[in-house]
Amino acid sequence: MKINWKRYIQSEPAIMLGKPVIKGTRITVELILEKLSEGESFQQILESHPHISDKAIKACLAYAHDSIKNETVFAVV
Repeated sequence: MKINWKRYIQSEPAIMLGKPVIKGTRITVELILEKLSEGESFQQILESHPHISDKAIKACLAYAHDSIKNETVFAVV
């Protein structure tokens, strides 16, 4: 079952200039995605940020998916 990222992710102009963050933190979705792309495991991220949950990390991935799922790329000739 796909996680409802809206329960875990927020974007408010007063928090991190409106970048999407894990609710109740200043940890951006961007940071979590960067850590994952660099090979960090969920467990390593949770050890570095013990106040977030496994579901919050999954919500970051779901947010990224929803952000690009309708993206279309056109070739420029």
